[in-house]
Amino acid sequence: MCGIVGYLGPLNPKDVIVSGLKKLEYRGYDSAGVAILHQGSVKRVRAEGKLKNLESKLTAESFDGHLGIGHTRWATHGVPSERNAHPHQVGGISLVHNGIIENYLEIKEALLKRGAKITSDTDSELVAHLVAEQVEVQRDLLKAVQVVLKELRGAFSILVIWDQQPDRLVAFKDGPPLVIGLGQDQVFVVSDVQAALNYTKKFMYLEDREIALVKGGAVQVYSSGGVEIRKPVVELNWNADLVEKKGYSHFMLKEIYEQPQAVSSAIAPHLDPETQAVRLRNVGFAGAPVQELENLDSKEDWQDTLATFNGIARVSIVACGTSFYAGLVAKYLIETLAQIPVEVDIASEFRYRKPVLLKDTLVITVSQSGETADTLAAIRLAKEKGLKTLSICNVRNSSIDREAHGHLYMNSGPEVGVASTKAFVSTLAIFNLVAVAMGEAKGALSKQTATEHVQALLAVPSQMEVVLAYDKYFADAADSLKKFKGFLYMGRGVSYPIALEGALKLKELAYLHAEGYAAGEMKHGPLALIDENMAIVMVVPSDELFEKTVSNLEEAKARGGKIISIGTGDNTRLKGISERYLSMPKAHWSTNPLLEVVPLQLMAFHLASSLGHDVDQPRNLAKSVTVE
Repeated sequence: MCGIVGYLGPLNPKDVIVSGLKKLEYRGYDSAGVAILHQGSVKRVRAEGKLKNLESKLTAESFDGHLGIGHTRWATHGVPSERNAHPHQVGGISLVHNGIIENYLEIKEALLKRGAKITSDTDSELVAHLVAEQVEVQRDLLKAVQVVLKELRGAFSILVIWDQQPDRLVAFKDGPPLVIGLGQDQVFVVSDVQAALNYTKKFMYLEDREIALVKGGAVQVYSSGGVEIRKPVVELNWNADLVEKKGYSHFMLKEIYEQPQAVSSAIAPHLDPETQAVRLRNVGFAGAPVQELENLDSKEDWQDTLATFNGIARVSIVACGTSFYAGLVAKYLIETLAQIPVEVDIASEFRYRKPVLLKDTLVITVSQSGETADTLAAIRLAKEKGLKTLSICNVRNSSIDREAHGHLYMNSGPEVGVASTKAFVSTLAIFNLVAVAMGEAKGALSKQTATEHVQALLAVPSQMEVVLAYDKYFADAADSLKKFKGFLYMGRGVSYPIALEGALKLKELAYLHAEGYAAGEMKHGPLALIDENMAIVMVVPSDELFEKTVSNLEEAKARGGKIISIGTGDNTRLKGISERYLSMPKAHWSTNPLLEVVPLQLMAFHLASSLGHDVDQPRNLAKSVTVE
């Protein structure tokens, strides 16, 4: 989720680009860089780390040109470093990129055979090589991009300049946003309107596989086939609330798009950067107050955590709503990786069923706000019984955080939308780490298997960026989905809780009847509901349960159900039995839930929006439930 800024106009490009990048630093801060025209060529300055490092380098730099591009990076391909920082330069081409090039391996192989010298670990540099090759043939930047676009697969937004045509900039996209700001004899191309709002309120929104040629103060937009397109110009009338939304129509949509960064922020403190080993940090089981957790000795704290995990014989997870469904996913993770039995309770039922809590049980509570009344009561009951407790919260120093013996944090940032999104995926990421740590503590997990799980988790943010491209799909499909009388969400194994979460999102936002089921339970009642007016949303990743889940899908289709399926890759079998099929990147079974939930969130959001509902503040609901 990188941020990009391009500028062509009479102002100092360095000032405009740095100003824009500051507004976009929330999109990534692993490295940053600029490439600006100076004395007939393009001068590049890059720096690892936060934007302030780049600003320091730029203090002594001057530029006499009026064309430039800039980038703030959130690392996907290649570690954070100056050599992997954007812009990338090949010959006279300078390029910045946000997104993922899915076919980068075949592109790289072809380039190497042609003698290309690749200097970074990124997929982005490969696009610069392709454009550099084509400008030598086409002798025109726009024509070169039109050729290269046909070779690219993935989700990307790209800006490119060529020192042989210093009066123009070319932008193109397929997935991540690109917005063109129009000023007096000047043009801004940015990931987010925030980056140009100080200069203009007139914007043009680039659609997928469109190419924009910025020349002088004018903009021409073309289809991928070269046909010129007339684009509407939107004048934004911003208020403070919209500014806080960073250009998104709703807080919830912004928070859905922030999920790749949320996952990264959740796991980063707990992974050794050199070995990729899990080392849960500053958990505090030894009794340190929450205010002092950051000052704990990490090595000693990790040993306390391992000792606690090694001494437990069972886990009890207690939570409400979306957090409860995260707990159900955790049950599969912990029981599989650590071989420890897990119970998952709805917090509002936990106390009143008089649970049998044995002394060697670890009670884990999950609450985004850390103030959920039922969950707080559950943790107090567990402590009364003399049990160890571990909280997973998003708000430090909240009531549940302060009550618990051990502490882990979602680190997802403020979540304003009432329907939880990024806090959910952050929780799933944390539970992945907890399951691996417990497995290691119990000796149930080999080092090799632990490493495989960590590597799968590290891949999730970039895979999420690909899945977010479904935004436009559901925006287009929302009107047709409104006709259904109800929705049945189904999945098996670790995907079953995601079906429950998908149904909850639709109920919360669209006020439509939706139910989540384990797909194998269809014969035990839900089949009676299915006819041509019922939508079946089936989560069907390519895992060990694929064949069984497809059989359940066939049963639903045979009874007239309209199938919306979410699967792995280009699955022709699923396509053949589905009204609509959504393809996810191939992922590990343990991380599939983090990808599967994203299209379900987008579906609920767009369907609710098309019905005219307040997506950020659904009726009758509140963000933090502080009463029973």
